Amino acid sequence: MRATTLIAALVLLSAPAASAQPVFTDSLPRQEFAERRARLMEKIGDGVAIIQGTVETGNSLKFRQNNQFYYLTGVEVPRAILLVDGKTKRSALFLPPRNESRERSEGPILSPGPEAVQLTGIESVETRNHFDAALKAAAAIARSAYVPFRPEVLGGASVSDPRGRWAASASDPWDGGRPRETLFVEKVKAAAPALEVQDLDPLVDALRFVKTRREIALIRESTRIAGLAMMEAMRSARTGMFEHEIEAIGDYIFKAHNAQGIAYFALVAAATNSSYPHYHAGQTQTKDGDLVLFDYAPDYKYYASDVTREFPVNGRFSPEQRELYGIYVKLYNSLMTSIKPNVPVRDILKEAVAKMDTAIASQTFANPKFKDAAVRFVDNYRRRIDPPPPAPGAPPRGGGRGSLGHTVGMEVHDVNTPHGDVLVPGMVFTIEPALTIPEDRVYIRLEDVILITETGYENLSAFAPIEMDAIEKLMAEPGMFEKYAPRQATTAPAAAARKP
Repeated sequence: MRATTLIAALVLLSAPAASAQPVFTDSLPRQEFAERRARLMEKIGDGVAIIQGTVETGNSLKFRQNNQFYYLTGVEVPRAILLVDGKTKRSALFLPPRNESRERSEGPILSPGPEAVQLTGIESVETRNHFDAALKAAAAIARSAYVPFRPEVLGGASVSDPRGRWAASASDPWDGGRPRETLFVEKVKAAAPALEVQDLDPLVDALRFVKTRREIALIRESTRIAGLAMMEAMRSARTGMFEHEIEAIGDYIFKAHNAQGIAYFALVAAATNSSYPHYHAGQTQTKDGDLVLFDYAPDYKYYASDVTREFPVNGRFSPEQRELYGIYVKLYNSLMTSIKPNVPVRDILKEAVAKMDTAIASQTFANPKFKDAAVRFVDNYRRRIDPPPPAPGAPPRGGGRGSLGHTVGMEVHDVNTPHGDVLVPGMVFTIEPALTIPEDRVYIRLEDVILITETGYENLSAFAPIEMDAIEKLMAEPGMFEKYAPRQATTAPAAAARKP
């Protein structure tokens, strides 16, 4: 039985009994969304904020609301519109009229009326045909309307993803498409020409940057699920498996733990494939001695995670792998242990670089390439502290990335304002530095999700091992295939191989 076939069967066996989806989200209480709208009202003053939800996805795809709209409402209904009035401190939600035919097909759907007011906590919930009058009434007393300018994000990936797609469409002479947000801005201007239309996204981004305790709980659970997938991949991986089979382990774990989807496509890369930072073909068969990079996380109740681990598919690090991976972990921990709240990133990097220099000085390198890679790694961070002027005509130096990673939240690459280079409590971000030997296409990278606290930091993904002995010990445990079915060779005779 192929691994992917077994996993498909396990998903069916583990599925709960069918039940109707809640009419309103059960992932956060309605007061969480009310607090967000209240904070937005403070930012818009006497203005109004207007935001539209996404459109239908058809019968073959599960509907997912765009992130900005969901953040303010928790409403998962297509073609909804929210109007937030900063002057009256009231909000109005406009929904399509009740569709009984669709409800008979899919189950109960949130519809206009008193029940929707009670469930959502929004003061008024009416049909969409009342929106025109509400907009004109708001325009009579408000000067500004705040509307999203940025193309909507429908999943966990990145705010930059839809921007890139729409920029490509706009520049394509055979396409020329424009995002719904651009058209919506034009329609608001036409319907209420007296209003000064401004961009809503920076205001909502500022609210999203620091996470509430409830948001942190969801990110924590998303990270827990991602870590469980990493650990099961380590237990179950065998020499001869294809990358997509190892990826399928993550798919099963995500679904079994109630994730609504994936936060981003899986980066499961064997051997030199890992040198492509966003490799996702998944078609390579692993060989004895390969290191496998596993970077994959779920979309859990509209919140993402981003965790990466690297492990030997045969269950044992070779002496060379131990040397290179070992120095990488020392440098990685030097960065991790330098993180502090309310401190400029520049000062954090200074402390980290000093620790890294000490680690390299105390290391005996059997392979000079490994030392060169480690020095380049540290130099990337050193240059971020005091960037030197480029030499005339000199090519840029490569070999790694000196970075504190990126923020994490509703998107994997989440909003990144407004505190500049200071890490503030409630901020969630990753560290994911890469150590590389470009000429050999060697690439070592780990990634953890970090929560900044009042007194320090918490590594939300620390339970997924990074130390070599701990990884080897975990890989010696029985995996899901041993637990649920006899292991048989998949495609190659060596498919079940694992060093004792």
